[in-house]
Amino acid sequence: MADFDAIVVGSGMSGGMSAKELTERGLKVLVLERGPEIIPERDYVDQLAPWESPNLDNVAQDEIAEHYPKQYGGVAYAIKESNKHFWVKDDEHPYEEAEGTRYDWLRGYHTGGRSIMWSRQTYRLSNLDFEANKTDGHGIDWPVRYEEIVPWYEKVETFIGIAGSAEGLPQLPDSIFQPAFELTDAEKELKAKVESAFPERNVIPARVAHLTDATEEQRSLGRSNCQVRNRCHFGCTFKAYFSSLNATLPAAERTGNLTMVHNAIVQSIEYDAETNRVTGVQVVDAETNEKHLYTAKVIFLNASTIASAMILLQSKSVTFPNGLANRSDQVGRNLMDHVSGAGAAGLMSGFDNMKVFGRRPCGIYIPRYANLNGQDKPYLRGFGFQGGASPLGNAGGQIPGIGRQFKEAHKKSGPWRVSIGAFGEQLPNSNNRVTLHPSKRDRWGNPLALLNVTYSENEYTMLEEASKDAVAMLEAAGCTNITSSDVNLTRPGNRIHEMGSVRMGRDPSDSVLNGWCQAHDVPNLFVTDGSFMVSSGCQNPSLTYMAFTARAVDYAVDLLADGSI
Repeated sequence: MADFDAIVVGSGMSGGMSAKELTERGLKVLVLERGPEIIPERDYVDQLAPWESPNLDNVAQDEIAEHYPKQYGGVAYAIKESNKHFWVKDDEHPYEEAEGTRYDWLRGYHTGGRSIMWSRQTYRLSNLDFEANKTDGHGIDWPVRYEEIVPWYEKVETFIGIAGSAEGLPQLPDSIFQPAFELTDAEKELKAKVESAFPERNVIPARVAHLTDATEEQRSLGRSNCQVRNRCHFGCTFKAYFSSLNATLPAAERTGNLTMVHNAIVQSIEYDAETNRVTGVQVVDAETNEKHLYTAKVIFLNASTIASAMILLQSKSVTFPNGLANRSDQVGRNLMDHVSGAGAAGLMSGFDNMKVFGRRPCGIYIPRYANLNGQDKPYLRGFGFQGGASPLGNAGGQIPGIGRQFKEAHKKSGPWRVSIGAFGEQLPNSNNRVTLHPSKRDRWGNPLALLNVTYSENEYTMLEEASKDAVAMLEAAGCTNITSSDVNLTRPGNRIHEMGSVRMGRDPSDSVLNGWCQAHDVPNLFVTDGSFMVSSGCQNPSLTYMAFTARAVDYAVDLLADGSI
């Protein structure tokens, strides 16, 4: 008899949703988290002022060099002395890069994973995205279409809470929204002038997973409205932004069906060839090195895109000598991220005596406008812009000084700074992959990840064009002192949207999962983190992960109920 009805590997964005949906359907669920427990009341530091932390909350440079070269290099804005425990130490969790390549694997190992550190931009994919591969021949066709996911988007959005505005754009479908954060006056001017000069472009409030009108269900979980402090990367004791630690895990816990084990590093998934079923998960304790086997009727793999692929590759057997569910040889391949490194900034006058109240957790978003009706650009797919406008004195680091001089300088009137940066789509490519290092191991005996990911010419061309477009929009808005440095593409992984390593598809010969995130080869194995993605779109993907997770759980529980798995 199995220990549990279901095991969920990982407690982050998708793992928390798996746990919530499975427990609410009545299953006894074990969640395995490879890192330590985070308790908001003890570990969140969002109430701490910078001057209450050493070095004004800056991590010492020698410590960065020793422990956080990758993490800090990727998200310097988010790693502080007081919250550095949310990010892994690179020297304790190493990985390797293929010769001539670079990859930023940015991680948090603890309850909630990166869902407590994410930037919370929340957008749906559209049919434009689900049909892109079939249209231009890059990658394989998605086995689902937008209409099939709409009910699951709606279910997730209602639960998590998204602040945003309905715009009626087919390339960026509207979500179920709570009130949006208002644009600043300078942003409203930018919107008016850009949309007048470029009718196909839209400047809208960013859509973010923050509560602005909390529902009764959200309040029952201890959540409340956003306090507009922009202290999100330190946690949030108001639980105003969505994270699995703030929402899905508490929802799962209140069912009485949840068990969580921390410091549980998965080494392999056990497989029974006679029944063609996975039966359990072998873990090693991160602190004691003790090993333990947990068994279950169904397994949801939500360890994150790279980690989930590695777990499958490590789970070898006579039936699957190249890794569990890997007859297609697609496990670990097709790694994608989003790409940035192009944009523009400028100064806008006419608002010199205006101020902003509070610190919004977001700014503006300019949805994709390129290649919407056929390929009319020198690149495939497209990009969106994220950015904002605020008084120059509020744009951190713009005004020198200390003490009273510094404070007075920020009170003076002056121009506003407008800045926009592109997030572009990376085309799927089976040669972009993670494999197991043939000889190097971590301190628990697991193979290190060997990452081999490069960009194609399409990504370079796309960002060159995005840079030109950014300048043109700021010129149209009447900005002065416009700057746009040479395009410098962010390293793969740096946008922290890694996806695609265990892709879904229609044909078991060229994909690992079916349209329900169910392994073609092993019917009681589901993978619902970013691994299943077949293309990346240019929108932030976490909402899509959760929608597909909720849909997969519903499907899996029905299969369990009728004895199919």
